[in-house]
Amino acid sequence: MNTKHPKRIVVKVGSSLVTNNGEGLDHAAIGMWAEQMATLLKSGHEVLMVSSGAIAEGMQRLGWTKRPQEIHQLQAAAAVGQMGLVQVYESCFARFDLRSAQVLLTNADLADPERNANAKATLETLLKLGVVPIINENDTVVTDEIKFGDNDSLAALVSNLIHADLLIILTDQGGLFTADPRLNRDATLLSDAIAGDPALEMMAGGAASELSKGGMLTKVLAAKVAVQTGASTVIASGHEPNVLTRLLAGEKIGTSLKAKLS
Repeated sequence: MNTKHPKRIVVKVGSSLVTNNGEGLDHAAIGMWAEQMATLLKSGHEVLMVSSGAIAEGMQRLGWTKRPQEIHQLQAAAAVGQMGLVQVYESCFARFDLRSAQVLLTNADLADPERNANAKATLETLLKLGVVPIINENDTVVTDEIKFGDNDSLAALVSNLIHADLLIILTDQGGLFTADPRLNRDATLLSDAIAGDPALEMMAGGAASELSKGGMLTKVLAAKVAVQTGASTVIASGHEPNVLTRLLAGEKIGTSLKAKLS
C-alpha cells in the first residue's frame, strides 16, 4: 500500500477493542489509537474515526452488568455512555496535541439529501481544521434495533460521503478467513480479495451464522459499499501493535479488499 495514495482514511474501531471486555472504556487502548493517528496526521493523512463503545460505557456508569434487551434502555445507556466516550477521546487526543470532535449520525441522516450535504460539509471543515472527527451512530434516536456491527455500515457510508481513499476496519479477528478460525483449525487468512465478491459473503457465514454475529459479514458488506466511491478496505486485528502506522507504511496486515481491475 502506497503511503502517498490513501490521503483520506476512515478508521473503524469495534467495541471489543475500546472496552475492557465490555466493562467500560479502555483508556490505554484509546491512547494507543490517538498516538498512531497523531503520527498519520503528521505524515499528511486526513483521519476520521468511527468508534463503538458508548453502550458498554453507559452500562458501567449505570451499574448494569447485563446488556438490556429493551430498546429504550439501550438508548439510555448509549446517551450516558457518550459522555464517557467524549471525555476519554478528548483527553487521550489532547496528549498528542490533537483536537477531536464528536459527530453523531444515523443512516437516515446520510439518506436525506439535505442532511447528507450538511454532514459532508461539517466533516470537510473539521478535516481542513486538522480536527479528528470521532463518529458514532446516534443510538439515542434510532428507532430500529441497535445491532452489533452497525458501525461497519456507518463507516462505509462515511467513506462514501467524504470520498475516503481507504477504510480500515479494526476488529478482534486477524482479518477475513476462509472459515471461522474459532471453529475450524484449517481456516486460512485471505490476504487479498475483491470487494463485492459474492463468495466473500458466503465465506463470512451468511446472515444467520455464528460468525456473522461476530460481525465479519457486516465488514465484508461494508467493503462492498466503500468501493462504490473508490475506497479500498482493510480488515485487520486491532491487537496488532502499531497496526495503523504499519499499514500506512506498506506492511501487509489482515485482509485487503479492493475494486476488481477492469
